[in-house]
Amino acid sequence: RLALDEESSVDGLPLDEVVAEGWVNEWLEKLSEQDRFGELPQPGGLNGELRPYQRYGFSWLAFYRRWGLGACLADDMGLGKTIQALALLLYEKESLGTLPGPTLLVCPTSVVTNWQREAQRFAPGLNLLIHQGSTRLRNSAFTEAARQADLVLTSYPLLRLDAELLQSVTWYGTILDEAQNIKNPAAKQTQAARKLQSTFRFALTGTPV
Repeated sequence: RLALDEESSVDGLPLDEVVAEGWVNEWLEKLSEQDRFGELPQPGGLNGELRPYQRYGFSWLAFYRRWGLGACLADDMGLGKTIQALALLLYEKESLGTLPGPTLLVCPTSVVTNWQREAQRFAPGLNLLIHQGSTRLRNSAFTEAARQADLVLTSYPLLRLDAELLQSVTWYGTILDEAQNIKNPAAKQTQAARKLQSTFRFALTGTPV
């Protein structure tokens, strides 16, 4: 913040210079050369109209995605974290022509069907793969199907049980819904989540503490 704002003092003390090294310096140089955060129009393929705070929220996620930063979207329950995440993926797909790879979304088992329903309703342009139940794909069949998908939905129990399979895929993004499920760093599903390889990582939760 001090480097980007070019403040001359901090708490009354003069500030002559802020020096960053390594990846921090590279990131600051890129950010200082580009436009700052700006609100985006909602994706054309989104069925429905985003509320102003939802449009701001999805724009905020897109901003963080662009700079390779993780983020936690902590809107209260019922305020539309799902549609904001779907809007992000639609925006990325429309901007790039096609997504560079699939995004893995992990949620509680009871919420997988809700995500499927919401995606089909609001973002029909996204190719879905549901990784759930005893008939779910395994091994190379799953890997191939995941590569053809934009969004792969699965649950926290399978994040742990199918850890090796899910970790074998290089994901474009990882989104953890009800992310309080990984608040315990010693839990196996938390450790499995940390091992997922992806370009960006977002957490969605109504209980961020």
